[in-house]
Amino acid sequence: MAPSSVSWRPTASIDILQKRAELMAAVRLFFARRGVWEVETPCLSSATVTDEHLQGFSTEFVGPGAAQGRTLYLQTSPEYAMKRLLAAGSGAIFQICKAYRNEESGRWHNPEFTMLEWYRPGFDHFDLMQELDELVQLICSTEPAERVSYQQVFMQHVKLDPLSCHLAELRQAAAQLGHGELADNETDRDVLLQLLFCDAVEPQIGQQRPCFVYDFPASQAALAKLNPDDPRAAQRFELYFRNLELANGFHELDDAGEQKARFEQDNLKRRSQGKQEKPIDPMLLQALEAGIPSCAGVAVGLDRLFMLALAQSSISDVLSFDVGNA
Repeated sequence: MAPSSVSWRPTASIDILQKRAELMAAVRLFFARRGVWEVETPCLSSATVTDEHLQGFSTEFVGPGAAQGRTLYLQTSPEYAMKRLLAAGSGAIFQICKAYRNEESGRWHNPEFTMLEWYRPGFDHFDLMQELDELVQLICSTEPAERVSYQQVFMQHVKLDPLSCHLAELRQAAAQLGHGELADNETDRDVLLQLLFCDAVEPQIGQQRPCFVYDFPASQAALAKLNPDDPRAAQRFELYFRNLELANGFHELDDAGEQKARFEQDNLKRRSQGKQEKPIDPMLLQALEAGIPSCAGVAVGLDRLFMLALAQSSISDVLSFDVGNA
């Protein structure tokens, strides 16, 4: 029985939920007019992401062929299954689905959330940034987004080149922001880069209009192609607006061998951090070996996007029932 303090009523108001439904219809119409068709893929899968920063949920399936139990994972993103469709010849596709991440819940997070993900054969990450910008302008009535490289914006606000600076310099910069104890014991450059980006860069960008940051360090983009002009960076972008990360996109890596090596590197990091290694998805690798078209893909947190569009202060304000009321 649920605690008596938990209300049966929806977390969001009925008025907001009706407006959310209208926005959802507008998203679907946006893609229909562009010839991008909607697909559905499983929420449960035999594999999951290896990224050490993402923690998923798992369950046990007991049934035909699995009498002793088979571990299945609730998907953090529909990406792997959608790439299998791309390899099968789907063409441009999108999906609106529930995704699950075992993270904190709060103002901007819910462990079960609605994700929009789409893939565009023939697009690179700049083409996809443009299409995403058009969608955000439609849904949130924003001005066209700014665009700046990760290297440029990091140098502007941290005064260090993130692609070439030494670990000692990152530690010193983190200490100046009050993270000296953490920095002294940290040996992973990416942890310090992410800390500095979160503290010193994100609050300064995307306040008046959305801001794309592109070409992240290669070590932070396991699913993206490298920048051919500077392999220290990968063709990944994120979209920020009013202190929220709204989207994460890639010019998609399509080399099966390289993708497998990156997944294995993720698991090495997991092992070094005392985390459980995750099974690498063999069917994704087979799809990449079969060949996917050169394409770009992006995942968008729709709850956050709708929260901004409807001028709400918390993600729970646009959910019928958040995790505390589910």
